[in-house]
Amino acid sequence: MPLPSEPAVQLERASTLSELRACGWTSQPVKDEIRRNVINRIVAGKPLVEGISGYDDTVIPQLENALLAGHDVIFLGERGQAKSRIIRSLSTLLDEWMPIVAGSEMNDDPYHPVSRHARDLVAAHGDGTPIEWVPRDRRFAEKLATPDTSIADLIGEIDPIKVAEGRYLSDELALHYGLVPRTNRGIFAINELPDLPERIQVGLLNVLEERDVQIRSSMVRLSLDVLLVASANPEDYTNRGRIITPLKDRFGSQIRTHYPLDVTNEVEIILAEAKALDIDGRSVAVPDHLVDVIATFSHLARASSHVNQRSGVSVRLSVSNYEALAANALRRGLRSGEDVVVARVEDLEALPASTSGKIEIESLEDGRDGAIVENLLDGAVLTVFRERVAPETLVAITAAFEEGIVAHTGQDIASRELAGVVDEIEALRAPVAELTGGDESPAAIASAVGFVLEGLHLSKRLNKDTSGSRSTYRSR
Repeated sequence: MPLPSEPAVQLERASTLSELRACGWTSQPVKDEIRRNVINRIVAGKPLVEGISGYDDTVIPQLENALLAGHDVIFLGERGQAKSRIIRSLSTLLDEWMPIVAGSEMNDDPYHPVSRHARDLVAAHGDGTPIEWVPRDRRFAEKLATPDTSIADLIGEIDPIKVAEGRYLSDELALHYGLVPRTNRGIFAINELPDLPERIQVGLLNVLEERDVQIRSSMVRLSLDVLLVASANPEDYTNRGRIITPLKDRFGSQIRTHYPLDVTNEVEIILAEAKALDIDGRSVAVPDHLVDVIATFSHLARASSHVNQRSGVSVRLSVSNYEALAANALRRGLRSGEDVVVARVEDLEALPASTSGKIEIESLEDGRDGAIVENLLDGAVLTVFRERVAPETLVAITAAFEEGIVAHTGQDIASRELAGVVDEIEALRAPVAELTGGDESPAAIASAVGFVLEGLHLSKRLNKDTSGSRSTYRSR
């Protein structure tokens, strides 16, 4: 059985209604068009949406089901769960080009015109009606729901300028169409749907059920062909929240998004989204163990009773923390004159500034925010340390410190100086080599040494004294 395919139309030839019929183009509802393209992607083994990680076994199958069923969809999830990105990517499921009646504000189907302008044009010109082709990106519209959103914004309103030009209020040509009619034969998205006032939510009921809109007191009814997609916070999308029950009932599918389920997936997102720093020939590398610390920090915050979970801990936190860590490492490298810079554990000191605005700390005591963030950060370092450093290697390292060795770290300690600790403590070579992956540059070795020392301190095997920007590790 052959697969349905996007219409192969010679666009340059179909400039009139008769040419469109001659080239074999057939009209199709937008949900059928999307279903056809979803089927093609599934059969070809291509991802439904690009650039989304961690949803292959959860969100994406539900989305595929919804689109195959021809449902309007609402995504429920906390901030930073890629709801808006998924919604915007749906436009790629539309055909690349679509014919409309020339000059139509509503993307009128040449075979079934809806607006007065298009009906009059087809009646006047018949098969000679001019045709335009619109790209898929013009068939997607998005609106952030705000308390000041009006029916005129979404549905439409009488245009006073057109009335002043001599048109009657009852004349359909006196209308200014809102975003929904202008997205006819396309996808219309509303972000944070419950933030719409209830009277505006009522105005969407006909769009979702009867597939038409009524504008003001005019007798105009416009039959629409549109896929409606929305997003909302779960706390607001309840009968007790800010959503009216009839509107809730009209969405065909409700899909719950989520944060990355494991550290590996969070790391994948961080590396895909974070901006790399490479300035004036100085490149900044963030070793794998520190990327894991950043991802683990976010996961610990999502499980912490001290963090407001209703506001969420966005993946943007992980991305921002990665960038702040790299920026601090770059600043350290600029001051020390090192061309090759590798982030070290002391660069994690930059994270509170990039964290404080993205999570809400819940504490009975004022001024505890910094201590809570620091405790979460220490917990993340300790967790990754236990995962990445073999415990049998730690006894010999601790014994070396018991013999009187002291190690210094800090923003002003050069990489070669910190890397030299390996020459003093032979037992450090194995865990350092494991962390660096064989990279023998002083910067990479220094980063690994600092991480092992901090891990030994947090696991209560070494003492750490901090003065200014320097820290000293010694035996307990």
